[in-house]
Amino acid sequence: MSAAVSQIDLRVSPKTVQRQAADKLRSAIVAGMFKPGDRLVEADLCTLLGVSRPSVREALRSLEAEKLVALTPNRGFFVPTLSWNEAEEIYKVRALLESEAAALFTTRAASADLKTMRAALSEFRGSIKSDDRILQVTSTRQFYEPILSRCGNRIIQEILHGLMARITFLRARSMSRAGRAKFSLREMTKIFDAIKSGDAEKARAAAREHVENACAAARLAYDEIE
Repeated sequence: MSAAVSQIDLRVSPKTVQRQAADKLRSAIVAGMFKPGDRLVEADLCTLLGVSRPSVREALRSLEAEKLVALTPNRGFFVPTLSWNEAEEIYKVRALLESEAAALFTTRAASADLKTMRAALSEFRGSIKSDDRILQVTSTRQFYEPILSRCGNRIIQEILHGLMARITFLRARSMSRAGRAKFSLREMTKIFDAIKSGDAEKARAAAREHVENACAAARLAYDEIE
């Protein structure tokens, strides 16, 4: 390799403009800035995000793949309505797969994983005091990341990552219930303690309990909106 060629910087930016735009829009939808049924007008989003229309369009396509936005020929992009039946099906899948992932992860958890989970619990605890709903959702996702990424079952990882955007949306919905965050903290702490102690069956039961309680909270939140 010549000296001139070896000096070419081939490093790729960790986040493209399109990915940043998708992240911002995802957060806005989860936070309720854009509600189910709202149209997502590309020109308006270009102004809000300060990026080009091609970047906005690619970001929307990315979110469409996550089923967080939808596209119709005459309407363009919009935030779809997630029915309770669809939400309940997602919770049932989560209860099955997250409980299994927690049990599998128990035998694989490293000290670095436990440190990450402990830090996420600390952030979640702080978010309750500040009533920061976005931080509650993001710290919950951070808590589960080691469990999903290191459970050792790629099919569980693929399915849950494919549902992640809608799971995040539903977490925000369940967290909107007064007092729910405090119960979530107790439930996640129970999962953490079981994993830390190496008790796979307790971790499985605690993870299932957490999802089932979140489902009940989301059901109440849906009833209030309807």
